[in-house]
Amino acid sequence: MGTPVSGPGQFSQRTDKAVSEANRSLPNAGYGEQAQYQEQMSGADIGGAAVAPSFSDFFGDPSAGVVGFDADSTMPDTPVTDGAALGAGAGPEILSSTQGTANNYMASYMPLLEYIASRPGSSDAARNLVRKMKASL
Repeated sequence: MGTPVSGPGQFSQRTDKAVSEANRSLPNAGYGEQAQYQEQMSGADIGGAAVAPSFSDFFGDPSAGVVGFDADSTMPDTPVTDGAALGAGAGPEILSSTQGTANNYMASYMPLLEYIASRPGSSDAARNLVRKMKASL
């Protein structure tokens, strides 16, 4: 059972009312199901204005973890240049700690990607992408 289509102009009618009235009872309810359904519907807030939950309701206060510019460092022994190619601290190799995992994951799909790139309708861009991926393994 669908919602009727509203007519144009003076023949227009509310279509949302038909759906809400249709959902007030179950058409083919088994023994006791109608009473249970009516009980559940009476407890549900269907027509009221629902207040949308905010970001804070789901994730807490987003400003709680913000560290101010004038605050003391939480990592005082780590130099500012840690992860950079120049300066004190470890180099850029520490930034790609998951590179081996990503390559193993990508390598497992390589036969499929090579098959797709070798198909007659495959584009040059797809073939070049697979070549670059193979070269990075």
